[in-house]
Amino acid sequence: MAGNIPPSLVEPVVTVQHFAPPSARELRAQAVHRLQVGLFGLCAMLLIVGLANIIMDRARLVDAEDPIRAVVAVDAKPKRQVADPLADIGVVPASDPSPTPSATGTGADNAGNAPLDAQ
Repeated sequence: MAGNIPPSLVEPVVTVQHFAPPSARELRAQAVHRLQVGLFGLCAMLLIVGLANIIMDRARLVDAEDPIRAVVAVDAKPKRQVADPLADIGVVPASDPSPTPSATGTGADNAGNAPLDAQ
């Protein structure tokens, strides 16, 4: 039975073929595969952007504190000074300089110092 193959179904090989061109079925399968991969990637990016949006909304809600809680939190916790080591050793100027005592005296100290707009 296997030896009785009709000659019309088998083509004789005349030369060596290194590349067989893809059939229409293979081309369609490749196109469908590309479409599936593209749609999967698009859905994955949509889910990632949606998840990032949800995370950012939750973070915004946490940052927007209730005003009553904010007042209680400020009253309950004393403010801690942020130390700047470079400003402490004198390399850079302090970002929040301490107020210097002003020379507000009476009498002869300020007698010659009239305000500029009064002149």
